[in-house]
Amino acid sequence: MPKRNTLQRRHSILETLNLEGQVQVDALAKALDTSEVTIRKDLAELERSGLLLRRYGGAVPLPAELTDNSQSKEEVSERKQMIARAAAAVIRDHNRIIIDFGTTTAALIPQLQSKRGLVVMTNSLAVAHAIRELENEPTLLMSGGTWDTHSESFQGQIAEQVIRSYDFDQLFIGCDGIDLERGTTTFNELLGLSRVMAEAAREVVVMAEADKVGRRIPNLELPWSSVSVLITDDRLSSEQQQQIEQQGVRVIIATT
Repeated sequence: MPKRNTLQRRHSILETLNLEGQVQVDALAKALDTSEVTIRKDLAELERSGLLLRRYGGAVPLPAELTDNSQSKEEVSERKQMIARAAAAVIRDHNRIIIDFGTTTAALIPQLQSKRGLVVMTNSLAVAHAIRELENEPTLLMSGGTWDTHSESFQGQIAEQVIRSYDFDQLFIGCDGIDLERGTTTFNELLGLSRVMAEAAREVVVMAEADKVGRRIPNLELPWSSVSVLITDDRLSSEQQQQIEQQGVRVIIATT
């Protein structure tokens, strides 16, 4: 009987998650008449099974790119490369830029090979290592801070203080989702550094594949008022493009 109850409880957790887009430990404990310790164990096991992602105080669904196998990795990679090439085209020699963590932003690094005199700040070790491999040797700055294992990047107050001590021409940042009315959204609850990066840059460039538009994600990362440019692929509909442009955002459609 206990095993059956456990399975039923975890099934209920997933149903609630799919319905509401996020779950909180305290609310689940009340709704399922059990302890918060039990709910945390349930969430840990569901995460190990690849069914959700835990976040502070609760859990969120897995990003679509981790669950949707209908498109090949080659297709996804090519879209990222197109977006990266379009992003590189808006960078001038001697620009001071920030590159946030993420696979789409990391795709930008090889495209910087022809740029001269760049200063690049990042909170990502992967981005930093890729920068050091470039023959044109951009000046590399690291944010420092507290290592976040979920995002594999440095976050926190120290990182924010470092970013605030500089000024930059451009920020290149990804996102988990795009809310047509609000702005970019994320599963990551550590939002402070993204917003500090945006404040420190004269131009904020969001790099995101078009299938992220309309994805239901709880946390607003950057409002449209903080975004200058969205670079995406040609799957963005004309209606979606128009709605984003009405927010004062320049939309660049990356092509081959």
